[in-house]
Amino acid sequence: MKALSLCLILGSLALPFASQAAAPADLVKAAQAEGAVNSIGMPDSWANWKDTWQDLHSQYGLAHMDTDMSSAEELAKFAAEAGDATADIGDVGHAFGPLAVQKGLTLAYKPTHWDAIPAWAKDQDGNWMLAYTGTIAFMINKDLVPNPPKSWADLRSGQYKVTVGNVGVASQANNGVLAAAIAGGGNEKNLKPAFDLFADLAKQGRLSLTDPSLANLEKGEVAVAVLWDFNALNYRDKIDPNRFLVVIPSDGSVISGYTTIINKYAKHPNAAKLAREYILSDAGQINLARGYARPIRSDVVLPDDVKAKMLPPEQYAAAKPVGDFDAWSEAGKALPRLWQENVMIYQP
Repeated sequence: MKALSLCLILGSLALPFASQAAAPADLVKAAQAEGAVNSIGMPDSWANWKDTWQDLHSQYGLAHMDTDMSSAEELAKFAAEAGDATADIGDVGHAFGPLAVQKGLTLAYKPTHWDAIPAWAKDQDGNWMLAYTGTIAFMINKDLVPNPPKSWADLRSGQYKVTVGNVGVASQANNGVLAAAIAGGGNEKNLKPAFDLFADLAKQGRLSLTDPSLANLEKGEVAVAVLWDFNALNYRDKIDPNRFLVVIPSDGSVISGYTTIINKYAKHPNAAKLAREYILSDAGQINLARGYARPIRSDVVLPDDVKAKMLPPEQYAAAKPVGDFDAWSEAGKALPRLWQENVMIYQP
């Protein structure tokens, strides 16, 4: 994993011809008989899930409903509703895929494009597989921040508030902590540089607890948000491209991804499998890219207008993929307690 090139992680080595394999006919028939797929943590505005749900409806007649929640909440919901599941499929951060397997919550399914997914990005049995990657970025409201930060180090001397979201619960927030740690010389086993940074912001009264949501950003309640690049770029363009600046921290960031998990107790298991098929198809991967996410499949050729929406490659020079997934998985379990003990004790 450590030797994996940044270009491959970003999915920028597109091959000239992408496979157009269709979903198995028997799966399509079974999914259509179920008639619906219910998701959690896959809202319209996140990575352009909207287009995928619309395609599944128009092409296969599947009705859809989503309930937005964090990765940890998704697993809790799967477990709590074992006897009467309301969700068929979810989208969780990379570290939560193996955790879902450990908890016995997943239904394995390998889609048609299984071989095009890098080995590091999938469970060997098909319980989880990344569909896309993102890199932690800053989204800056230029109306509130006259001197936009370019690095994590810049945050210490600013006069604005910074929000990283719900650490210990949301994968985006957890990876924000890891990115800050990497920038400060830490890693998956050493998050102390991040705790020191955020504790310093808390002591200054500059650590905001406001949710870095689209609505709060639009209302001007967030000065600097720590977000996945695909969320930040999406929010920027939805609100006002001239009002917000999106940058990858120059002193370091982290690249990770999200995986679908199919609920072991799903009431529409075949529809969930078909959804995964479509998400990993050429069209599904391009849909994600239209939402600014980096497709996991490097053999999908992105349209020029989609590539033009991305940040320039040079901004990712200091971004690194997660290097030790086992260590990061263990750190994730302890993060809620460590965040309270090392950061929130200083919050006014």
